[in-house]
Amino acid sequence: MTKPFILRWGIISTGRIANCFVTDLLVDPETRDVTDVAHKVTAVGSRSVQSAEKFIAEYAKGDKSIKAYGSYAGVFADPNVDAVYIATPHTLHYENALDAIKAKKHVLCEKPVTSNAAELRSLLAAAKEHGVFFMEALWTRFQPLTLEVKKISESGVLGAPLALQADLSDDFKLNEIPKTHRALDPALGGGALLDLGPYPLIWAILTLYEHPHNQGAAPSNVSGTMLKTPLTGVDCNTSFTVTFAKRKLAAQAILSCSMNIASNHTTGAVIRYEKGMITIAAPLYCPKSFTVQYLEGGKVTKEETKQFEYVGTGLYFEADEVARCVRDKKSESSLWGHDKSLVEMDVFDEVRRQGNYKFPPGVEKVV
Repeated sequence: MTKPFILRWGIISTGRIANCFVTDLLVDPETRDVTDVAHKVTAVGSRSVQSAEKFIAEYAKGDKSIKAYGSYAGVFADPNVDAVYIATPHTLHYENALDAIKAKKHVLCEKPVTSNAAELRSLLAAAKEHGVFFMEALWTRFQPLTLEVKKISESGVLGAPLALQADLSDDFKLNEIPKTHRALDPALGGGALLDLGPYPLIWAILTLYEHPHNQGAAPSNVSGTMLKTPLTGVDCNTSFTVTFAKRKLAAQAILSCSMNIASNHTTGAVIRYEKGMITIAAPLYCPKSFTVQYLEGGKVTKEETKQFEYVGTGLYFEADEVARCVRDKKSESSLWGHDKSLVEMDVFDEVRRQGNYKFPPGVEKVV
């Protein structure tokens, strides 16, 4: 039996999402029927060595072989690191990712990948120049449920997609958290759009942008509106419509995200087709079931629900993709390629422009 390719990871930041990612990395790949790749955390970078050591003790089983660094630069310079996972606030992604790329490390960068599309284009040029793999960590795209939805969506059994509705909301208790919290601070890219917006949008990219009828065309129209909190001026409620009508596809996605209302605990997204519809269960970022309804004459003739279960949270699916791409010397993923992150950031830039949400001076490193 061939030994799995082992990808050696450096972790940048020790916050909550990094905790979840590392916990998932340590789940035995065979629990998800993966035998070709595996993962090893070799370095953790934080603002202090003590913080990195605490992280290793709590989330990496106290593995003494993992090097603790009191800076991110230490991780980037470590020869035992192949790829880095960047889990810092949105507005630090560009600088952190660029430093990693210049150190010739492969990069998995949390969503949203950058503050704007210009920063992303700059990072992609740098990744190409230095010959490294680069991917946004939109973990939902790699989950087994998502892969199955794509297969059904493009099989033709439901006809062409026509409309999609998706929402992700949560009550951040805005009046109870400090204004320096990442959700409220414009200097950290605060607001619903960048924090929650990627998840409604990914379902539109998956089922509309990626659909063969769209032929890889960018949205033909983006229309958005924002309701801002008087606390700091970031968006607390945002709705945006993304239309695809440049090629053979004529479809529209109506998307929304809010930081001041409780989440919908039943339905995350509804995708309507010529001959049926797919309903994605909540939570939208990691659903465990979806239902397909087949329609004839406006009546449901057949209904199927598919359930998915696996050990852990499911963040390891994106890590497996990175490992395979690095092993195969790819510069980007075929599942969540650079073009899809660019569509995402271009949409967000336009929604922010229409909503007149401008970051403070100096936040955007490339404009």
